[in-house]
Parts: sequence; structure tokens; C-alpha cells
Amino acid sequence: MPLSDVVIRKAKPTGKTQRLFDGGGLYLEITPAGSKLWRQKYRYGGKEKRLAHGTYPEVTLAEARARREAARRLLANGIDPSEHKKAEKAAGEERAANNFEAVAREWHGKFSKGWAKSHADKIMGRLENDLFPWIGTRPVAEIKAPELLRCLRRIESRGALETAHRVLQNAGQVFRYAIATGRADRDPSADLRGALAPWKPQHYPTPTDPKAVGELLRAIDGYSGGNVVKAMLRLAPLVFVRPGELRQMEWAEIDFDAKEWNIPAHKMKMREPHLVPLSRQALAILKDLHPLTGNRAYVFPGGHDPRKPMSENALNAALRRMGYDKNTMTAHGFRAIARTLLDEELKFRPGQSSKSSVASFPA
Repeated sequence: MPLSDVVIRKAKPTGKTQRLFDGGGLYLEITPAGSKLWRQKYRYGGKEKRLAHGTYPEVTLAEARARREAARRLLANGIDPSEHKKAEKAAGEERAANNFEAVAREWHGKFSKGWAKSHADKIMGRLENDLFPWIGTRPVAEIKAPELLRCLRRIESRGALETAHRVLQNAGQVFRYAIATGRADRDPSADLRGALAPWKPQHYPTPTDPKAVGELLRAIDGYSGGNVVKAMLRLAPLVFVRPGELRQMEWAEIDFDAKEWNIPAHKMKMREPHLVPLSRQALAILKDLHPLTGNRAYVFPGGHDPRKPMSENALNAALRRMGYDKNTMTAHGFRAIARTLLDEELKFRPGQSSKSSVASFPA
């Protein structure tokens, strides 16, 4: 007699396993602990076998019967339902392992070891916020350009043009990694060149005319603020590093005999150690400052807490005191000055191999 929901609900566990049959090989197995499990008995290749169809009430009577009929159709076509189920599970696992999110996380894990943590976090943040919610579960080989473009349009719609371009760049890196590892045939991001609204990288305000630069240097020499800030201002145009790297300079990193500043890898954007040659003028500034802050870890310690480096706004605040507003000069501008004057005035291309101050431009 076929089962009913009333019969199933009323069935109680006993001291041994019970089986309530519905027909066509389907039955409900009730364990002594009270679990109600759907099972199907069938024969394949002359052997009796069992197929699991889930647990009641998560799988209803109607759903269990539908699964029974699907298994019987497979048998009619000479297919073992158990082996078919295993194959489907394996295919699902492979699909999950090859979806965009899985491949992206694998790519990020492999290459982020050589990045600064802040850089790695920014990239993962873009992926998690702007791509994974929409294409994360999609097989990486099946994603087409229009699907990726819809993700980028969402970013554009909130006015984040830079982020949209960065996300497109990161997506392309993931797709190319998928191709290299045999999980995709092509990179759909390549089809989106020109599809986004144009965006240009931010250029920090800076005077690049030699005469204006000379005026800036004279203003620095005449700066009447604190000695530590003045030393940092005077050193900035001599080493060409990022403001964050300069303010985190430590005395232990300075080799006065070798005339070098060795910036450890963990402080650099791409996590590569960086060697900065120090001119005699730079060394003179550091030697003059040493009696004042040499008993501290940082060359330019913070005013409120000398155990920490000077605040990131210190240089910009000093420039404002000197009369340079944010549209004229910023702390980042010293690098731009160096690049421009070395290239345009001295015809020295950044990146040329030479142990000179141009070497202080990290890739």
C-alpha cells in the first residue's frame, strides 16, 4: 500500500530500524534515533543496490517519488542511478572549483604574497564587493563580455570610474590566470576596451618648471617650523620616495658608511626591498638630525607619540604654512618633480640602470 504524509508523520522510532514501503523500490527507513531516510532499492547488472534520496521532511513524499521515477528512467536507458549521482556530484564539485570566485581567490593567494598587505586588501575588496556577488558562482570559462560589463556598469553608476577601470584590470588578470591553468579559453575583459567612460590617473599638484622648483627649495630652506619637519622637507626632494616611506624611515635602515637607505620589503608597495642611494646633502641632513631623534626608532618621530612615525599630514601642513595650497603642491609632488626634471631637463629616463638617485623610483 502506498505511503501517505499522515502515515509518515505518525510513524515513531522503535528499538530497531523500520522500513515503510511506497512501491517501485522506494521506502522510508526509520532509524532507532528517529531519523526518516528515503531509500530506493533496485537491481543493476544482476546485483541489488540502494540509492539515497534524502531525509524526510526536507524531501517530501512527492519529491521522493519524483526522484524514484528519475532513477527508473535512467535504469531503462541502461544507466546505474548511483554512478550517475556520483558523476553529477563530481561535476558539481569541479564546477565549484572552477567558478570565478574560486579561481580569483586562487590567483590572489598565489600572487599577493609579493604585494604589500594594503595593496592586496584593496584588490580583494574590489573582487568581493563588485564581482563575486554577481559572477562569483559562474564557471569562469562561461562568463562573457556583456555579463562582466553589467558588473562594471553598476560601479560606473555610482560615479566610481577609477574603481570600474581597476576592477576591469583585475578581472582580466583572473581570466588570464584561468587560461594559463587550463580552466578558460579566452579573456572576455579584452572585449571591453573602450566600453567604459574614460578615466585618467590622478596627478598630484606640483611645480615642474625649474624656476618654480628653485623657489620651492628656497622656501624650504627658509621654513621656520620645527626642526624635524624641516629636515623631512629638505630630504624629500633628495630621495624621491613616497611620503609614507619617508615618514616611516628608521635609523636602523640608514648605512652612513655605504651612503644608503635600505627600505625593507614590508614597507614597499610591491613588497620588494628597496635601496635608496644617499647624496652627501642627504647624509648631511640626517647627521644633523641624529642628535635630536637618534635615540628613537623613527628618523621623523610623531609629535604626540614619538614611538610612532610623524603623521601623514605633516608635510602637507608644512607646505600650507609656506604658502603652497593643495592645488599647487602636495607631499606626493616631490616624486613628480624628480620624474619630470630628470626626464625633460636632464634627459635621464627613470628606470635606467645606474646607481644614482633615479634608482629610488621603485617599480
